[in-house]
Formats: sequence, C-alpha cells, structure tokens
Amino acid sequence: MKVSSFVMYVFLMAILLSCKTSIVKDKQTIRILPFYTHADFTPKWMDTSDAEYDNIHRIPNFTFMNQAGDSVTEKTFKGKMYVANFFFTTCPGICKKLTTNLGLVQAAYQNDTTLLLLSHSVTPENDNRERLKQYAIDYGVITNKWHLVTGKREQIYSIARKAYFADDDMGEMKKTDDFLHTENVLLIDKQKRIRGVYKGTSVQEMNHLIADIAVLKLAE
Repeated sequence: MKVSSFVMYVFLMAILLSCKTSIVKDKQTIRILPFYTHADFTPKWMDTSDAEYDNIHRIPNFTFMNQAGDSVTEKTFKGKMYVANFFFTTCPGICKKLTTNLGLVQAAYQNDTTLLLLSHSVTPENDNRERLKQYAIDYGVITNKWHLVTGKREQIYSIARKAYFADDDMGEMKKTDDFLHTENVLLIDKQKRIRGVYKGTSVQEMNHLIADIAVLKLAE
C-alpha cells in the first residue's frame, strides 16, 4: 500500500470511529442513530461518557387535544418512541402527500405499542376536534396510535420552532402570526430526544424512517 493511500485509510477509519456510528450488543454490530440538537440539523453521535450527553436537547412538556377529544401530553408518550410532524386539514399541497406517506409508518408499526405518531395542526383556530376527526377518517388514522392534535396557537408554534426546529427558513426571527410550514418529519426517542429528520413527502425517506425506527429499537 502506498504511503498516501495508507494515510487516507487511517484518516477515514479515524472519522468512522470518532462518529461512534455503531455499537456491539449481544454479539451483534448495531448501527446507532445520531442526535439532533440545533435548527441546522447537524447530526451528533454521543454516548453516555460524553460530557454533553446529559444536556442533549429534549422536547419539553406539552398539552394538546386529539381527534377523539382526549388530552395528549408528554405523558402519553412516556416509555415510547414517536414520529412528529406539522400539517393542517385544509392544506391543498404537501400535507396530503405527507399524511399519506406517514400512513406507511403507521402500517409498518401498527401492532407495536412502543411507537406512536403525533401530527400538530398549524392552523389550530380552524382545526377543531370535529375537523381532525374527519381528517383521521379520510386518511385511515388509527386513534390512540396516531394523534392529530390542536391547541393554543402560541403553544404549538413555540414548541414547533424551539423544540422541533420546524420552519423552512430558520434564519429569520418568526412571529406567532407568521405561518409555519415544513415538510420535516422527526423521530423522537423514549427520552424525548430527536434522533432522525426526514422529508415527509418522499416515500423513500419514509422507508428510511421505518428502518431507523427498527435500528433505534435494537440499540435500546
């Protein structure tokens, strides 16, 4: 092996090892997912020995109402992973495709009690329980498996931007009355940390999400 090739090989191996992209569990090598802690969605691989591990960004507490009129809080997702996104029932464009694609995730984990879905309305003043219920019927949303939620606009927009880093233009300061729009779908682990970001209008990326959920389950 030439010196230059050897140096490149060592460099690439160092990068792979530093990223901590896999672990050995039960004699199996398992790929691990990164954490996302900022709006630029730069992936970070950390383990319990890292100084920053205990301060990894987490989704804060919340209270919303779902399509069945039930209260949905962070306690609803205790001990569970979930997939989160933002939509509105009268959306003429991407929401239909996004919701249809999320149906693939629901179908893949329909009988898995450790995985839920959470879709927040970005027009809560229009999307009351009745509209959410009809939307759920139209798209085959399973109640208690997939929560379509509404609530106070200020709370939804605050958690969207500050916790889920949701908006197409994160470079500008946004006001509450600025309309929120994003295609992002996020995978949240049992500790309320962001572990994956996907383009919801892409079937390929939804298949990637389905695979990543399985990876996260194995790594726990």
